[in-house]
Formats: sequence, C-alpha cells, structure tokens
Amino acid sequence: MTNSTSTANDLGTPAAPARAGRREWTALGVLMLPLLLVSMDVSVLYFAIPSITADLEPSGTQQLWIFDIYAFVLAGLLMTMGALGDRIGRRRLLLLGAAAFGTASLVAAYADSAETLIAARAVLGIGGATLMPSTMALIRTMFTDPGQRAKAIGLWSGVMTAGIALGSVMSGVLVEYFWWGSVFLVNLPAMALLLLLGPFLLPESKNPEPGRFGLLSVPLSVAAVLPVIYGLKEIPANGWNVQYVLSVTVGLLFAALFVHRQRTTAHPLVSPVLFRARGFAPALTLNLVSSFAMLGSAYFTTQYLQSVLGKSALEAALWALLPSVLIGFAAPVTTQLVQKGVDRAYVVTAGFVVAACGFGMLALAGTDSMWLVLAGAGVLAAGIVTVISQMMDLAMGAAPVERAGTASSLMETGAEFGGALGMAVLGSIGTAVYRHGIPASAPSPAHETLGGALAVAQGIPGRAGAELLTVARESFTNGMQAAAITGAALLLGAAALAAASLPGLRGRDGQE
Repeated sequence: MTNSTSTANDLGTPAAPARAGRREWTALGVLMLPLLLVSMDVSVLYFAIPSITADLEPSGTQQLWIFDIYAFVLAGLLMTMGALGDRIGRRRLLLLGAAAFGTASLVAAYADSAETLIAARAVLGIGGATLMPSTMALIRTMFTDPGQRAKAIGLWSGVMTAGIALGSVMSGVLVEYFWWGSVFLVNLPAMALLLLLGPFLLPESKNPEPGRFGLLSVPLSVAAVLPVIYGLKEIPANGWNVQYVLSVTVGLLFAALFVHRQRTTAHPLVSPVLFRARGFAPALTLNLVSSFAMLGSAYFTTQYLQSVLGKSALEAALWALLPSVLIGFAAPVTTQLVQKGVDRAYVVTAGFVVAACGFGMLALAGTDSMWLVLAGAGVLAAGIVTVISQMMDLAMGAAPVERAGTASSLMETGAEFGGALGMAVLGSIGTAVYRHGIPASAPSPAHETLGGALAVAQGIPGRAGAELLTVARESFTNGMQAAAITGAALLLGAAALAAASLPGLRGRDGQE
C-alpha cells in the first residue's frame, strides 16, 4: 500500500509520514457508504412506522421497541466493539459487521411479525456498533499524514451528520413508492460492495499486544450506557418521572463501577492510558457538548416545521435538509484553516461561538419564521460540525494507533450520551415553558405536548379551537426560545473551555 508509518532517515531524523494515495482515498469512499447507512438507520423508520403498524400490527410497546432498539444496542455496544476491533483486527471486525448488517437488513425487509422485526433491528444495532468505530480506526491507520487525516475525518464527520437527516427523507420517498421493507433493502448494495472491496483496499490493523479481553467489563459497560440513554430519551416526552430518573441513576452507578474497574484491573476494556494522552479528555468533553447542542436543537426544529408551521412530515423532512448545505462547507473550510497554521483552539472556539449564534437565531423565531429557523439550524450545524471534525481529529491523533478503535468508540459513545442529554435537558426546558403557557382550562392532552393540543383543537369547533391552536403554537415557540437561550449559554461556556484547554494543539501535527 501507499501508506506507511513514519520511518527514520540516514541521519536518524524521523521522516515525514507517508502520504495516502489513490488506493487509500478509494478505500475511504468505500467506508463512507456503510457509515452513511448506519447513521441513516437511526431515523429511517420515521415515515415507515405507519405502514409497519398497518402490516404487522405491533402493540404499543412493540412499536416503541421497533423504533428504539437499534439506537439502544448501538450505543450499548460501541465501547465493546471498539476494544474488540483493536484485538482481533479492525478490518476483520468491519467485514463481520457488514455481513451481519446486510443479513439483518434482509430479514428486517421481509419480517412477517413484530418480534422478527425487533430482533432484526437489534442485530442491525450490533452491526452498526462494529462499523462505526472500525471506520474511524481504519482512517487513523490509512491516513498517517496529519493534514490528510484531518481531511478524511472532516468527510467522516459530514457524512455522519448528513446521514441522520437523509434517513428520514429517504424513508418518506421509499415508502411513497414502494413497501416499507425497501427502507432496509437499500443497505444491501453498500454492504455487498464493502465485503467485495474491503479485503483488497483496507489494511488490517490491530493492537500487537492487546492483553486479555476484559469480559467482566463488557456487561458493566452495557449496564452503564443503556439505562442512562433510555432514561434521557424518555424524559423529554414523559417528564422527570421517577422511573426514568431511577434508570439514569442506576446507569450512573454502573458507570462508576465500570470506571473503577478500568482503573484497577490489569486488563481493562478501555485503557486509562487514553486519558493521559494530551488533548483526548478535552476532545471527548467538547464532542459531547457538541452532540448535546445538535440533537437538543433538532428536538425543536423538526416539531416546529410540522406542528407550528403545519408542514407534512415529508415536507418538513425535505425542508430540514436545507441546513445541511452549510455542513458541506464547514468541515473542509475548517480543515484548511487549521492546516494553514491557525491554532486549533481559535477554530474550535469560533465554531462554538458560531453555533451559539445559531441558537440565538432560534431564540428570535416567532410562530411564522420558517426561514429564520432554517437559517439558525444551518448556522448551528455548521458551527457544531466544525467542532466535531476537529475534536475527532484531535482525539484520534492523540490516541496511540494500537488503541484507535477504543478511542473512536469512546468518542461515539460520548456523542450518544450528549445527544440524549441534550434532548432531555433542552426538551424539558421547552416542555416546562410550553405547559406554563397553556390555559388551565384546556383539556389534559393539550397540556402534555403540542401534538396533543393540535389533536384537541381539531375537535373543538369555532373560535375556541382556533384560540387553543394559536396559544399552543405560541407556547411551543416560547419554549423553543427558552431552550435556545440555554443552549447558547452552554455553547459560549464551551467556547471558553476550548479557549482555555486547547491552545498549542495545532492541526498539522497535533503537538505543541
């Protein structure tokens, strides 16, 4: 292959890392396809659920599991799969995951019962958990030149972010013209391409001295992640119910046990060495904050387009693609700035400030401000992608190459936590403001959600129904404004943290 690690010349001076050639960039393109589909599968059922419900007749609980189990399994197994890839080989794990993902997609497409579909979605989550950290770890292996690695990671970040938005749109288009199983069949060509070309284009890499696999750490990591993610995902919709608070608390207790074991065992699943690498801990923290802002804002903008402006679900999804245009510019421009010698601290700080401005635009929105909301979402997303691409590059450059899979999985697990936390915290703030604005005399469903208010208002004839509709939309918008102000304040705090913790870490070499 064109790529190789740094060597020493005859004078004993370390040679510059070998630059990646056409083969590595072609391999990156092959890796982007499964990455796009894995991220799309988070949202691909948005429009397919009604058709699935009509065909398979799942219970309410089964419908929730059909939708949520993919993300739960994915989040719960990221750390395990990242560590496993470091031990058995990232390419091997990637290809095993692609085979599992493709097989599960085929089973899901032709599932004849809710139970079969739930099981297939769970296997899709397992496959996704192998694919995501493996792709980033392989990028770390293939692109040893810091500048090229930064470009590759920028592409990775853009594809990952865009995939979530594209998933819902693709779902709507496919369900419009085909049957619901088609949303799963689109995974097959990409996985087949990866299985055919991967053995020839992708290098095998693993930790040469991995030590024993910490089996006890695996259930501890799952027990730490799943209850927290579950509780945080339920809080925005159902409030701070004791059940969900208890779930988060139990998860945090297991997280403390997991951390203790990693620090004391001779064979940790996640080596503490990673956190001693300069820049890794700040990258993990700031990446988490970025996901907090991204998904926390999406909780409001998607509802705003549908329930406040009255767009259909497919129309809302199509309009929501518009902010993605700015994402396409953000990562490449950011990479160029850092490679030209601009201190990473300045770039990341600016990214957080830009994202805070996006929240500021959302805070100014009224009930008829579609363009302002779309512009705000685009500015916010551009700022966040700027941060994410730099934090992934910083983390992967700081981590020892033999632990690249574990490092990638930690960053992605942190992003899952951040996104769930963002929806819980900002969603709860918005819900509290919304409920405060609904008249006490309004029917109970109107106090719960904007969707409930819209359903109630349709059943109330005349002026009273129209007034309830107006008040509900204004209350939701006020809640979005309050959440946006909170988000902007958090991002400005993150900008200050970046300015304090990142100076000296420059993009070209990751060193002072």
